[in-house]
Amino acid sequence: MNELRQVLKRLFSLHEDAAAHEEIRERIISGGQVSGTNMCVLICAIMIASVGLNTGSTAVIIGAMLISPIMGSILALAFGTVSVDHSQIRRNFYGFIIQVTVSVCVSAVYFLLSPINAPSSELLARTQPTFFDVIVAVAGGFAGIIGTTRKEKTGNIIPGVAIATALMPPLCTCGYSIAHANWHMLAGAGYLFIVNTYFIYLSAAVILSVLSIPKVGKLTEKQWKRLKLKMIRNTIIIAVPSVFLTYLMIID
Repeated sequence: MNELRQVLKRLFSLHEDAAAHEEIRERIISGGQVSGTNMCVLICAIMIASVGLNTGSTAVIIGAMLISPIMGSILALAFGTVSVDHSQIRRNFYGFIIQVTVSVCVSAVYFLLSPINAPSSELLARTQPTFFDVIVAVAGGFAGIIGTTRKEKTGNIIPGVAIATALMPPLCTCGYSIAHANWHMLAGAGYLFIVNTYFIYLSAAVILSVLSIPKVGKLTEKQWKRLKLKMIRNTIIIAVPSVFLTYLMIID
């Protein structure tokens, strides 16, 4: 029995092929930087996603998700939280807010100017989040941070996670909703984006904690306990509406 336990432990160990802590830090922090290059790529991704959503083209939407840099900011924010690096938390949080604001504004302008006003099926699909989206975001977050923290960074994981968790389409749907003053759509798309963002962040934080990322700052035992309770509370608050919406979908 002990031998089987050891085999299973080795099979599912995250430590054996993990990169050095300094390399992990460099990868994640650099991926979360909001630079001129990243903002230009972000605007391109916004335009591509908006066109894809507007015309109902799944292939174009997938292309936008592959080039969007938003996930890097979320992983960097999780790293800052786990390492208790308050300066990194502030920097990445503000950078993330800037990216979100630019995404919504640019997509809103596009949809105001677009001759196609009717919402496509792709747009409507981003307005009805369920608990299944929570599951995808959690699994995607785990896969994304595990792939990022390996010695040999696996190139096929991050694109797959970007497609599965779909951060860009809900933001562009928010832009459409604002452009057409459809507040019901805005609520649904905004909630889907929050679900994806939060559970990617939470999953990344869990794995980084397992990997024992070195702490920059210090928290007392009481402060750590308070932080954990806050995360549990936030998880419940964000997840509960998705359970209710799933129930409504099933009985409909």
